[in-house]
This record gives sequence, structure tokens and C-alpha cells, in this order.
Amino acid sequence: MEAVPYDVITMGRIGVDLYPLQTGVPLSKVTSFGKFLGGSPSNVAVAAARLGRRTAVITGTGQDPFGEYLRTELGEFGVDARWVKGVPGLATPITFCEIFPPDDFPLYFYRAPKAPDLELYEADLDLDAIRAARIFWVTGTGLSVEPSRSTTLAALAARARTGTTVLDLDWRPMFWRDPDEARPYYREALRHATVAVGNIDECEVATGEREPHAAARALLAAGAELAVVKRGPEGVLAVHRDGGAAEVPPVPVEVVNGLGAGDAFGGALCHGLLAGWDTGQLMRYANAAGAIVASRLACSSAMPFPDEVERVLAGGEA
Repeated sequence: MEAVPYDVITMGRIGVDLYPLQTGVPLSKVTSFGKFLGGSPSNVAVAAARLGRRTAVITGTGQDPFGEYLRTELGEFGVDARWVKGVPGLATPITFCEIFPPDDFPLYFYRAPKAPDLELYEADLDLDAIRAARIFWVTGTGLSVEPSRSTTLAALAARARTGTTVLDLDWRPMFWRDPDEARPYYREALRHATVAVGNIDECEVATGEREPHAAARALLAAGAELAVVKRGPEGVLAVHRDGGAAEVPPVPVEVVNGLGAGDAFGGALCHGLLAGWDTGQLMRYANAAGAIVASRLACSSAMPFPDEVERVLAGGEA
């Protein structure tokens, strides 16, 4: 076990994002792409590291050049890659997107026959480090298939709600047969989580509730102490079990690519939770971080530094 616990350990998806360098152009006509580290929990670890936190990620890649690239990128971003497992026989995932600002960003996942980040077993886990981490972050995608499902639930059970345990609902319909299949596993994961984060669609899958306040109440009833409901252009709602609540409007921004905004929000959420901020301050900071990334093309490399977030909070442009 590490003598000094990690601030944040995330677990789940990683891959290579290939983003078109032309916006408003169908993928069939794009001629050039940028290559970036991707995968929501990996991006959250990068975002928290950019804000000065000590982070690590538990995941898997192929034993191929793209896997080598991702390990190198994690190190460059200051994220500990010691628990990035190389999985023989499976290729590192690739994700393409199309960019049609302000609100249309179709994703195309290449994760067949299976993504290495779903080939995680309990034996791959350093449970002592997971228990000791100040924040442990898992995602709904990790619940979609075995062995990742059992491994994610085992990590949550071993964590036993020590510190802050975040479930990012992270609903991706292409990874599941239907929402009814997913709901029992979300319910089980929520029993172990102290914070639940998701957008309206994700909350509906996890709880059956779509109205934001009802969804927040359902997440609290399922076990969370803090429910964060992202409402897109209507901002974010956060409700704490102790009665504290905040509804924060979005930061006005000219959107370039909205795909990384939620991951920046997540990294900033971790930063604010570690700092002990109240719910309102926490949401304003996370919103500002998300807006900054929405105004940029990339995800991981676009994650903001503290001075950039403070500038936006002071009324500057994202």
C-alpha cells in the first residue's frame, strides 16, 4: 500500500480518441484527425491531476502501439499508470466522433470483440490502495459486462463507503441490451456510492425518474449522500442528504466540442470535494471547468489548470 494515499483513483474506460480537425463535416468527408487520450474515467483522472491532485487509473489496454501511446500520455498528464493492464489478444479501443456545434457530437466506438478495459478481474485490484484513496471513481460502463461488472462491484464492496466513492452513471446504450438489464446493477452500485453523477437520461436509466428533483431524490434514496444531476443548457442540480442543494446555471460559452465537458466537470468535482467546498461553490467550479473544455476541440489535453477556471469564475471567457 502507498504510504501517501492517492487523492483520486478512477476505474474503467480508456481508449484513443480520433477527432476530426474539420468541424461541421461528416466523418465520411473528413481528411485529417487529431489523436488524443480518451475514456471518461481516464479523462477525469487527467482533469483532477491538472488541478493539482495525485491521481491514478485502473484500466486495460491492448498490447499494441496505441496501448503504449496511452500509457505514455497518462504519464505526461501526471496520472499514475501502474494499474494499466496490458491484455493480450484484444486491441486498444478507438473512438471517432463527428463535430457539429453546438450540440451534435455523434460517437463511433470501435471496441469489438471486447475492450481490454472490460477484462479487469478482482486479482488485478490493489484493494488496499482503493480503500485508502480519498476519492474512488467508477462508471456505469464498468457494470455492462463480465468480468468488469463483478470486479467493479467487488471494488465498491471492499471500499465500503470509506472516504468519497463516486458512481458516474455513464450510460452508453451501445454497451447494453436495454435499460431494464442495466438498472439492477446500477442499483447495486449505488448502495456503495456516496456521490452519484449523471445527466437526465442516465438518471432515468438508474432510477426510473426523469424530472431532475425526483431523480436526485431517487439517487439519495438508493444510497448516495450527494446527487448531481446535469441538465445540459439548464445547468446542474446538486442535492445533499443533509438538505443542502444548489441549482447552478451553465457558463455561457461558444461550444466547439461538448464531449469532454462532463469529464472536466468530474475532475473539478473531485477537486472541490477534496477541498471541502459547499455545494454551491462545488457546482460553480465544476461548471466553469466543463465550459472551458466545451470551448476546445480535444478532451484530455484540453483539461483546464486552476488559473483558467478561476479566470472564468471571475467573469472571463472560457
